[in-house]
Amino acid sequence: MEKIFYQSSLPRSGSTLLQNILAQNSDIYATPTSGVLELVFAARGNYTDSPEFQAQDSAIMKTAFQAFCRFGMEAYYNAITNKKYIVDKSRGWGIHYDFLNFIQPNPKIIVMVRDLRDVFASMENNYRKNPDKANAILNWAQMQGTTVPKRIDIWSQSQPVGLAIERLQEMFRLDIDKHVLFVKFEDLCLYPDSTMVKIYEYLGIPYYQHDWDNIEQVTKEDDEVYGSFGDHTIRTKLEPVPSRAKQLLGKEVTGWIWDNYQWFFQQFRYTK
Repeated sequence: MEKIFYQSSLPRSGSTLLQNILAQNSDIYATPTSGVLELVFAARGNYTDSPEFQAQDSAIMKTAFQAFCRFGMEAYYNAITNKKYIVDKSRGWGIHYDFLNFIQPNPKIIVMVRDLRDVFASMENNYRKNPDKANAILNWAQMQGTTVPKRIDIWSQSQPVGLAIERLQEMFRLDIDKHVLFVKFEDLCLYPDSTMVKIYEYLGIPYYQHDWDNIEQVTKEDDEVYGSFGDHTIRTKLEPVPSRAKQLLGKEVTGWIWDNYQWFFQQFRYTK
């Protein structure tokens, strides 16, 4: 393995699709939703709080901990694959850029974004498919018998959508945005060739000609674990996805999303 790259995207924004597109390249191992960030964070907690580490030379311990995380991640993936490049997908990498930069200087992070009206519409669509299916992330009982406006209000203030949007905004406040590559889901669908060229140029690896009409899903994860929002199934053909926001959410709710997330729509140049 030569390099680990990262993807830290908004939910319902094509992150799984991008992983499986990248996986067409025989040099790339693209993960499903990864728990590696949680592993190194747990290690950081022990390193920070343990008196055994605090009692030793701090400079040496800092260097040793950095090596522990970096080589531990490399060993983890070397046990899984012998491919040159890894793309690890976890929503937390972006907001924890400084910690990742400590482990692996100048990390490359791809952030997929999508019109938030369609993000919420996708959440609503999944909810309607499985309204009685318990969810591992949200308070399932809180969702029962709710209206569309109430559900959007809940999702905007909780995982996975609300927290992801807050983290994205914080990335701009902390100037992390200067170090990552933002990719609009709509651009990937409309202009796949030029969009993928930008991704490969950002990663600094040779370009690969992808097959947009035959995208095989190679990332595997048990969606039952995630409950009603555990839909990581991708389309096998890359093409534009018409917006269903007004159909699923209604004019009033889509207007509320537009008004409440003006910073996002302006930043990524979405139109009303």
